[in-house]
Amino acid sequence: MLETFNPTPRILMGPGPSNVSPRVLSALAKPTIGHLDPQFIKLMDEIKQLLQYAFVTRNEFTIALSAPGSAGMEACIVNLIEPNDKVIVCVNGVFGGRLKENIERVGAQAIVIEDTWGDPVSVDKVEHAFAIHKNVKALVFVHAETSTGACSDAKTLCNIAKQNDAITIVDAVTSLGGSELKVDEWGIDAVYSGSQKCLSCVPGLSPVSFSPKAVEILKSRKTKVPSWFLDQSLVMGYWSGEGKRSYHHTAPINSLYALHESLLMLKNEGLEQAWSRHAQLHQRLKSGLAQLGIRFLVNDAHQLPQLNSILIPEGVDDAQVRTHLLNKFNLEIGAGLGQLAGKTWRVGLMGATANEQNVALLLTALKEVLV
Repeated sequence: MLETFNPTPRILMGPGPSNVSPRVLSALAKPTIGHLDPQFIKLMDEIKQLLQYAFVTRNEFTIALSAPGSAGMEACIVNLIEPNDKVIVCVNGVFGGRLKENIERVGAQAIVIEDTWGDPVSVDKVEHAFAIHKNVKALVFVHAETSTGACSDAKTLCNIAKQNDAITIVDAVTSLGGSELKVDEWGIDAVYSGSQKCLSCVPGLSPVSFSPKAVEILKSRKTKVPSWFLDQSLVMGYWSGEGKRSYHHTAPINSLYALHESLLMLKNEGLEQAWSRHAQLHQRLKSGLAQLGIRFLVNDAHQLPQLNSILIPEGVDDAQVRTHLLNKFNLEIGAGLGQLAGKTWRVGLMGATANEQNVALLLTALKEVLV
């Protein structure tokens, strides 16, 4: 006979989701109200303000898409890129590859810049691509590559795009709330993230922000956005604070309660304090791993504090170690993706998961299983 599902609690130290705090889980249990209820409209306005704080932006169009980060990626591409547009896309891991796939699917011309997995996006290669390709509409790249743990210089890359009159579309799925990200100061035109990583909310929502320039590009498209659900011109009337809200879809109300609470927790901690906490715990993890003889895939200067891609020691069985950690310690770490499968583990220090107790437990557990 089927019964109520009761999962065993885990310590989630993989690439996401991260552990959700009791405060956020409690928010999920609040009474569901209608998605056009005045109370819910107030919640949406507050979520927008909190997301503007997290993104460090004044962009009016800053919302939470009712879908995961992959939909945020697709929303940025299908709204801002049209057939035959020239787009420089940077691929230095799995998620850069997904950006390339989306650009090609809308019929645009993908000018691909490839870098070794584990390296950041090459600033020199981007400058060279702009030098030899004219009339490029957009530069697209991943700020924090979740498959490798490499952080790219978003500020410099966006400045290069601006100098060449191109917009930028940036994947900040793993960086939002975990490391420095300043949308307005860096000149990012479109950015997307996910709720389940450093925000420590439940999966299924994608924070997105469009600059005024990006909004104007969307409004002046020559062709229809090829996705009805992700057409942000239809969603603007729902998230706008001006006049009557137009109906677009039934929002995931309780999940948005949770997002509001997780963003409130981020604001209460302070954005820079959250960045600092992730960085400090990364250093403690790094020091402990060094004592175990474990090295990082990414060099020191470009390591993400919240996503640590570490090299599996020679002769160690990848799956066996991860299974042991899960079964004995209820502790999850992630496997390598793509060409790094079987070569790396991905250790997440994200949001609520990023604390001293978890770092200590992981180091103790790894020492035991490796011995």
